[in-house]
Amino acid sequence: MNITRRQLLILLPAAALAWEHVLAGTPEASPNYTMSEHWWGMLIDITKCIGCGSCVRACQLENHVPDGYYRTWVERYHIEDWKAENPKVDSPDGGKNGFPLLKETGGKNFFVPKLCNHCAESPCTQVCPVGATFVTPDGVVLVDQKYCLGCRYCVQACPYGCRFINPATETANKCSLCYHRITKGLTTACCEVCPTGTRQLADLKNPNDPIHEFLRTHSVQVLKPQMATRSKCFYYGLDGSVR
Repeated sequence: MNITRRQLLILLPAAALAWEHVLAGTPEASPNYTMSEHWWGMLIDITKCIGCGSCVRACQLENHVPDGYYRTWVERYHIEDWKAENPKVDSPDGGKNGFPLLKETGGKNFFVPKLCNHCAESPCTQVCPVGATFVTPDGVVLVDQKYCLGCRYCVQACPYGCRFINPATETANKCSLCYHRITKGLTTACCEVCPTGTRQLADLKNPNDPIHEFLRTHSVQVLKPQMATRSKCFYYGLDGSVR
């Protein structure tokens, strides 16, 4: 999109005002962001992931994730032809620095990025005793650090293992889908740096979002569908051995 200098000067004050509302925790008050017009999710194309770890590094830098903890991580699966039900899975340092070469030469290998699934029926929000974990009107599961007790109920309730207790704050932490970015019209840090386009932020309420065409023409899966969480993290090319 081409923007003239005049248009840029007009947009800058509006963007600054929008950012003030995001920092205050009230993006819905922003003059150019309406929460009811969005329903956020993510599309992950397994066939494109090369396990480079750029997404993990970008997430750590963007969200100040402490070392040894992950808001998003990448797993490598190795499946022998006759052992599909027992894959070998590794994720050294969350896949942040890539993966060493495998000794095994047979079977198949692939990478699976993981993160909070931002479920519409999230177990974590149901067990939080103080409402610190909640779903925003635009479909993002967040944690209010001011109210979190650090009780760990949500960490135990998440069927995807996507939560941890921040050792510095003793409060629950997880992927926020870079809420501070997407409410400004940006994409997430992990999507922005992915060199192969494996990850795509999706606005399910936007009829012009490419996600709709993709869902019409491709078969997608979610992790642990038996949990009925209405996950909004859609995978393309997901092998049945992934857990």
